[in-house]
Amino acid sequence: MNIGIIGLGLMGASFARVLKKTGDHTVYGIDTNPAVMARAELMKAYDHTLDEANAGELDMLVFAVYPEIFEETVEKYLPHLKNGAIVTDFCGTKRKVVSSMKKFASEYPELVFIGGHPMAGREFSGIDHSTIGLFERASMILVPVRADIYALDKTKKFFLSLGFSNVEITTAENHDEMIAFTSQLCHIVSNAYIKNKQAEKHAGYSAGSYRDLTRVARLNPQMWSELMTENGDKLKNELDELIANLQKYSAALEKGDKEGLKTLLAEGNDRKIAIDVRSAKKD
Repeated sequence: MNIGIIGLGLMGASFARVLKKTGDHTVYGIDTNPAVMARAELMKAYDHTLDEANAGELDMLVFAVYPEIFEETVEKYLPHLKNGAIVTDFCGTKRKVVSSMKKFASEYPELVFIGGHPMAGREFSGIDHSTIGLFERASMILVPVRADIYALDKTKKFFLSLGFSNVEITTAENHDEMIAFTSQLCHIVSNAYIKNKQAEKHAGYSAGSYRDLTRVARLNPQMWSELMTENGDKLKNELDELIANLQKYSAALEKGDKEGLKTLLAEGNDRKIAIDVRSAKKD
């Protein structure tokens, strides 16, 4: 296919490089930063610079941009796309993006609109940290806005052909609720944890637990603050539940309640084992 990618940061550039690696697709790329375009050219991450003149050649257009600029960016290209072209995105939240897609779907009934979110990433950002293997064995989430069964199946098979392990079909509401727990909450916990004064003295006293918990404390503040604020209602619910659970551990320690603490730890341990068993069966 002819595939356009708008935004050549970590996600967009990694996706472009995967497409180029397969040798099956022609990539049209664009980024507002000339230095990023130059870097992408050196990486041979795209074949042609995307513009309004050649947008009509695309079979799929991917928007790897922040949700807040999605709508204004989309408007520039939609009038130039051919009938049947698939419009999707890599934005980290879906309700705002899908709302925009619904509006455009009524204006451009000849186009296919499917929200998307690859469940992959790194603690680093930018094109220099893009990797060909970023999406290997990752899950791809799709939120159909206007797509018939054929278009949705074609999109699903396309992502699976690139190394994604599975494709989840869901709603924007469910996506944002789940992402608040599986992604955004993890970044807040890690980011808050590393602020402890003991972190500066951890060398020699830490192992895998410390590394695992602090890995995603390193992040892109501009991007994550936008995503978290955008999904603030869902994320606050998850954060409040975590705080309530943590207070139970704190109370047990304050009372010196060994049996109570043992029960709390056993509950978490057993829940983790049960969830892992179910996940293994699903895989």
